Amino acid sequence: MTTNTEEQTTTQPAAAVREPKATQKANVAPRKPRVAPTKSKSGKKATPPKKAPKGAKSAKPAKAAAAGSRQGSKTAKILDLLKRPGGATLSQIMKATGWQPHSVRGFISGTLGKKMGLAVTSAKGDDGERSYSVKG
Repeated sequence: MTTNTEEQTTTQPAAAVREPKATQKANVAPRKPRVAPTKSKSGKKATPPKKAPKGAKSAKPAKAAAAGSRQGSKTAKILDLLKRPGGATLSQIMKATGWQPHSVRGFISGTLGKKMGLAVTSAKGDDGERSYSVKG
């Protein structure tokens, strides 16, 4: 019996050590979602760029466009080739400039046709090769 009382005495102090439950919840912030942090906005705002006044676009005459190219430039060489009777083939223009076919066609469409306002005509010959010409 002595052993029983010893066990009871050793277990009783452990039971007396229990802490009472808390009546309030702990002050803990709610968990944040796992996403990328938001970027903070800068304090200064950029000033808008200054824009030049827009003028009305006008079609440039062919003489002014031809005068716009420098002497000896590739543009001047191409214009000289295109002004010949019968115009110039794609391969002739490629040989004169050293450009590839897509570059020649882009130049004819963009620079001569759109920027300079020239009317470039295109015709396919009997041999199947395309030739370009400009009136002037």
